[in-house]
Amino acid sequence: MKYTLTFLICLVFSNFYAQLPKGFVYVEDIIPDLDVELRYFTPNNFVGTPIEGYHSNKLILTIESARALKLVHEALQEQNLCLKVYDGYRPQEAVNHFIKWARDLNDTINKQKFYPNVKKRNLFKEEYIATRSGHSRGSTIDLTIIDGNTSIPLDMGSAYDFFGEESWVTNENITEKQKANRLLLQTFMLKFGFRNYPKEWWHFTLHGEPFRDTYFDFTVK
Repeated sequence: MKYTLTFLICLVFSNFYAQLPKGFVYVEDIIPDLDVELRYFTPNNFVGTPIEGYHSNKLILTIESARALKLVHEALQEQNLCLKVYDGYRPQEAVNHFIKWARDLNDTINKQKFYPNVKKRNLFKEEYIATRSGHSRGSTIDLTIIDGNTSIPLDMGSAYDFFGEESWVTNENITEKQKANRLLLQTFMLKFGFRNYPKEWWHFTLHGEPFRDTYFDFTVK
C-alpha cells in the first residue's frame, strides 16, 4: 500500500498529539503567538539542571485552562502587552525530582540566585517544595507579563521561582511600579477565572479545574 508524504507526516503528528490524556491540549494550538519558556526544560531553575519529565518546550494545560488563558492574553494585547509562561502542566516525575534534590542538603549550586535567605532544609516546611503539585492536575500555570514591543518582562519585584517573602503577592517592600505590575497581572488573571497562590506572584490555578483530585505523570514532549 502506498502513502503520500503528506499523509505520513499527518500520521506522525496525529500519533504524537494522541499521547495527551483526554481533556489536555498543547496550548500552542489555542494560543499560537504565546511566549513560552519552560524553565524546567532548561538548567535556568533553582535545581540548576533540566528537570526529569520535561523533554521539550511544549506548554500543556487542560482545555479549560488554555481557553481561559487565551482570554487573558487577548485582553492584555489590547494594551500592547503579552503573557510569558514559565510552567504549566508538570508531571509527577518532575515533582519527584524536586523532592530528591531538596533532600540533598549539599546541593546548593543555585541558592544565592533563588533562595538566598531560606535554608534548604526548610523548603518543605515553608511550602516552597511539596510532595505533590497543583501543576500536575493540569490547570495551574506560572507566568508573567511582557512588553509587546520589546518582549521584556515587566518588573515584578522578584525573579520567577524566587523563594522568599519578596515573591509574596502582598509584600510591601517593593516599589510602587512593581506593586502596580503585580496588580495588573492579578487583575487580568482573576478577571478570567484564575486564582493566585499568595506566596508566588506568578502562580495561578483555574477556578473549577476539571481534575481537582488527579495528579498526572505523562511527560512533557
